[in-house]
Parts: sequence; structure tokens; C-alpha cells
Amino acid sequence: MSQTQRLLLIAPPTMSHTPAFERAAALAVAMQLPLHIVAFDYLQALAVAGLFAPEQIRLARDGYLRTHRQWLAEQGKLLERHGIQVTSEVVWVQHPYEEVLQFVNEMPLALIIKDAQQESALKRVFYTPLDWQLLRDCPVPVHLVTDDVHPRPRSVLAIIDVLRSEDQDLLFNDQIVDAAVRLAEQCDARLELLHVYDWAAVYATDMGYGALPLATGIYESLGSAQQEAFAALAERHGVPPTCRHFVEGPPVPSICEFAAEHHIEVIVLGTVQHHGLNKLLGTTAEQILHRAPCSVLAIKPGHTLQS
Repeated sequence: MSQTQRLLLIAPPTMSHTPAFERAAALAVAMQLPLHIVAFDYLQALAVAGLFAPEQIRLARDGYLRTHRQWLAEQGKLLERHGIQVTSEVVWVQHPYEEVLQFVNEMPLALIIKDAQQESALKRVFYTPLDWQLLRDCPVPVHLVTDDVHPRPRSVLAIIDVLRSEDQDLLFNDQIVDAAVRLAEQCDARLELLHVYDWAAVYATDMGYGALPLATGIYESLGSAQQEAFAALAERHGVPPTCRHFVEGPPVPSICEFAAEHHIEVIVLGTVQHHGLNKLLGTTAEQILHRAPCSVLAIKPGHTLQS
């Protein structure tokens, strides 16, 4: 396949023009990249019926796929009027994440774009919807879209964690901010940088190890050290002081409240693979997706957006 980077839009199976279509088109223009659209179809009723009347069901399935391919091709022609190079395909598959990995392995992807699908916490306990699989395990950046009030976002919020201590974690912070800066520049959007200092969690961790609580002055010193690290990171990426925000409080509520108050349209954050209990309970990124008032762009270690 071509080695030119491209955007991958995962279209819904409903043959409807969703917010992710508008965002993908706007980003394809802004980033000057070709767009590949894929829709994953699978009707359980047809699959079951195929056990009893395989030939008739095969014809019904082929007709359905043909209609869907034609619809996607028509959407692609509309996008090409804006100067976007578009290709599309429809895949009949029950478990689409494995198919997504095929795309990741076969074509250089700058970004995967998909409509965010809200799922209940109870449902996530029993199985992993595609959104959560993409956030947790997909190796390339993933943009989950909630609305298209402005297809080209006008405000971007980068979330970083200056408590990261390992060298590779500190580098990850730079990758997150770099991706947010590039997205803001490409879309001519306002950029804000936020770190939430959860001193209560630090205190609880200290107590959890059975040690005596640290003195208040030490907690204040830790906060000051984080502020210095935050300022240095912002300085490296040219984020002006007026766009730097160091907030104390619980991370998820604080981030969502900030995003709502500042009319943020895309939250940029980092996600890493989690296992065991952390995977069951969900990461901060997954909790933010469930509660955020806007779209989310998840950056993965070692990957960022194309200039």
C-alpha cells in the first residue's frame, strides 16, 4: 500500500452522516492528508439465519454491503469537492478491533477518527466496546468525536501529568503538548494547557503505605515543584502564561469543569495500555471520555500528529 500517511475514519454502520464525518473532512483539509473511510457491518440476525438458509442470506448480505459501499462512495465524492483524496470500503466483521489493527499494520495512519459511542459502566464490565479498545490498545492516536458544532475545532486543551517521573513518561508529556500545539496550529484554534494537582491523592497514597502523613509544608513543596515542572514544559512548547492553568483538585471533575467553562472543543491527553484491575476500572482518559463535554484526542507513547 501507499506509504503516504492518511486519516482513517471509522464510519457508523447506520449509513448516516455523523459528526465524525465533518471532523474528518475538516482535519483532512487542515492537515492536507488523504482520508480512508471504513464501515464495519455485522447483523446478528443475518448471521443466525444464515445457518438455516445460507444461500439466501448470502445474497441478502451481499446486497446490503453493496448498498453501503455505494453510500460511502457518494459521501466520498462530496468530500472530494473540498480537495480531499478519499477512498472507502465496507467490511463484514463481528469484532472490528482486529480489523482496525490490520489497517494500522498495512497503512501509515496519522490519526483514527470515530464518533464516540456512550456506554454504561455496567456494560463495560462485561465486554469492551470498540471505543475503549481503541483508547486502551490502539498504537496510533485516536480522536473520538462527540459533536460537530465546529467541524474544525476552535479551542484545544492539552492535559498533562507532571507527576510522571520516568524519562519516557516525561517525554510522553512533551508528545502530548506537541500534538495539541500542532492540532491548534493546523486548525487555527486557541490552545490551553492544564495540569491538575491532586494533593488529596498524594496524601492518600502516603497513608496507604502505612507511613505517617507528610507535613503540610512538604505537600506544599511538592506542589511548588510540580508548578515549576509545568512552567518549564509550557515554556519549551511556547505556550504563553495566559494559557497555562495549574489547578488543584480531583483530576476528572476538574478537567471536565475547566473544559466546560472555557468552551473547549477537543481535549488532548495521553493513554497507555493497562492490565488487570486498572483495565477493568478504566483509566483517567476513559473516565474523561465518559464525562467530558467535548471530543477527545488520545495520544499514544511514541506517536504524535503530523506537522
